[in-house]
Amino acid sequence: MATERHSDEDVPAWWRALGLPGLIDLHVHFLPERMERRVWHHFNHGGPLVGEGWKIEYEWPVAERVTRLREMGVRAFPALAYAHKPDMAADLNAWALDFARRTPGCLPSATFYPEPGVVDYVRRALASGVKIFKVHLQVGGFDPRVIELDEVWGVLAEAGVPVVVHASSVPVPGGYVGAEPIERVLRAHPRLRVVIAHLGMPEYDPFFELAARYERVALDTTMAFTDFSERGMPFPRRLRPALLDLGLAGKVVLGTDFPTIPYPYAHQLDALAELDLGDAWLRAVCWDNGSAMI
Repeated sequence: MATERHSDEDVPAWWRALGLPGLIDLHVHFLPERMERRVWHHFNHGGPLVGEGWKIEYEWPVAERVTRLREMGVRAFPALAYAHKPDMAADLNAWALDFARRTPGCLPSATFYPEPGVVDYVRRALASGVKIFKVHLQVGGFDPRVIELDEVWGVLAEAGVPVVVHASSVPVPGGYVGAEPIERVLRAHPRLRVVIAHLGMPEYDPFFELAARYERVALDTTMAFTDFSERGMPFPRRLRPALLDLGLAGKVVLGTDFPTIPYPYAHQLDALAELDLGDAWLRAVCWDNGSAMI
């Protein structure tokens, strides 16, 4: 596939050239309005959890963002919310379920936090049809190995529902990041379907090893390979063969972080194409692997 740069308006032609019916993006964020304003403020102004931050490309009203995804042909996407303190997750889950019900193409999603009642509300979320979970070990600042979450991980492993886990030190170190904490969880629950956000950048090597070692561990492409990330956290060329193999094996899925990105959505797709790993790899990453997972 050609690797020229495209605009968002070109995206449907991009995936049609691959013979795809659209795109499945498993790392998209929509949040309750007040929470979203706070998150955007942090990104726009920088802070301890985002470093210098960046100007958000799609700081738009909700309806306009949903329309842009639809116009680009993103057929399925979650509204990944994540709790950073107790007594948040259940309300966020209720909001995310309602958002999915009234937003065509939006996958029902949920989050959790180590707190009393966590097993109960995770089970309720699954019974309500949740297709994907998200936890952020950096922002949440919690250890995934804590006893309060052991049963939760077991429930999710049995359900086979993917859990997008921000487990690496991007954009800045903090919390219980790195491969070791989540690997300890995987040792206890090896059938857990974990999706490592951001391809594990900048700790690419140990997270690639996890994806190779555990049957249900995958990586998402969120912000990886873009000009923005390559300036400070370049992807090591030595991992290109592993990236190719993992993608063709169903273990790499498209993620973008829309809308909280400092460049057009199309740039993420161009960055994937510029890897020159072949159309079969792009089809797997941008549709087939995500489709199989959800």
